Amino acid sequence: MDGKKRFYISMAILAGMFFIFGFVSWMNSILIPYFRIACELTHFQSYFVTLAFYIAYLVMSVPSGILLKKVGFKSGMMIGFLLMSLGAFIFVPAAYARAFPIFLVGLFSIGTGLAILQTAANPYVTIIGPIESATRRISIVGICNKLAGILSPLVFAAIILKPTDSQLFAAVESGTLDAVTQAAMLDELIRRTIVPYACLGVLLLLCGIGIKYSVLPEIDTEEQNASSEDAGDKKSIFDFPYLILGALAIFFHVGTQVVAIDTIINYANSFGINLLEAKVFPSYTLACTMLGYIIGIIVIPKVISQQKVLVLCTVLGLLLSFGVILAAGNLSLFGHDAKTSIWFLCALGLPNSLVYAGIWPLAIRGLGKFTKTGSSLLIMGLCGNAIMPLLYSWCAKYLGLQGGYWILVPCYLYLIFFAVKGYKITSWGRSAAK
Repeated sequence: MDGKKRFYISMAILAGMFFIFGFVSWMNSILIPYFRIACELTHFQSYFVTLAFYIAYLVMSVPSGILLKKVGFKSGMMIGFLLMSLGAFIFVPAAYARAFPIFLVGLFSIGTGLAILQTAANPYVTIIGPIESATRRISIVGICNKLAGILSPLVFAAIILKPTDSQLFAAVESGTLDAVTQAAMLDELIRRTIVPYACLGVLLLLCGIGIKYSVLPEIDTEEQNASSEDAGDKKSIFDFPYLILGALAIFFHVGTQVVAIDTIINYANSFGINLLEAKVFPSYTLACTMLGYIIGIIVIPKVISQQKVLVLCTVLGLLLSFGVILAAGNLSLFGHDAKTSIWFLCALGLPNSLVYAGIWPLAIRGLGKFTKTGSSLLIMGLCGNAIMPLLYSWCAKYLGLQGGYWILVPCYLYLIFFAVKGYKITSWGRSAAK
């Protein structure tokens, strides 16, 4: 197979993988309020969904890099899919028992598989073509990821929820049901997850087998991401300051992204918008993200560099965050009469779209033999998805659900720093930036 044809087939496989990543990951936005009701949780407890799912990136990212070094990228990705499949199957006994801790075990297993897959897939997308156009390729697979994110809560809601559930939710929230009746109704509600997650487990199992025998090439990260300018005589990843700063940037970026998406349903619920209506708000946020990806594909790098786009997106994200925090009144859009603050939260999807795509190539450039380990460190930054929703919930306890979004402001300030200066820092000395 010639190189050009292999490139396009490889990009198609990677795009399909990122679709699966998005479908599984962004389902959390509806699992959070769903488990809060079905498992009788507080708002704070419900955000353990994201904690269990994304903390795997912190725990498993370095072992993932070691695994990929040992078995190679394709075998490593197969193992990742198998662990995701196991996590989906764990939902079956968890649903029968209506046991939230068992669900968390399943979510951790899915997150572990994703940590391995992301550690492998992101370098693939970055290195499989010229580094100068990496943002375009990341945008392409990002569209697939966010398209899946738009679809997953809607598909989940269509399969799991019924039009009459609004009365059930109201009765549960009111506390008027007796304990036996409420337990029976909630058992029935949570067991609706059994069939879709069993089917998901089978699909992920087949994907793991398929990726092992696909035409996706093994990449040599040491050769393909080497740079005489940056690599030099570096002895460890800690000799690359821009990589360390980039991992922290990933942490703050994904934290702002997951806060914008995974808290929006609970936030809308607080204004009297029920779950059956609020389920679409994460899709609006992700639709804005897709729009940003499309813009990125068109303008990067022909019209504007990926670094300048990163600066624009981080500044816009900061401005929209102030809109989320300070906006008052209602605004009617798309058939919803909702708080203006909610629409600002949806709009955050636009600048968030190209931040990750801008950080990754700037942080991983020139790592040579440290590429796998550096990729693991950047993937570790994805644990921001686990921690930031809990920090938001803690802030919301004292400042209110709208005031809790102040947590976004310091995140975007750091991202602006990385976009303007942090990515230039190549040594820890005083004359660090160049």
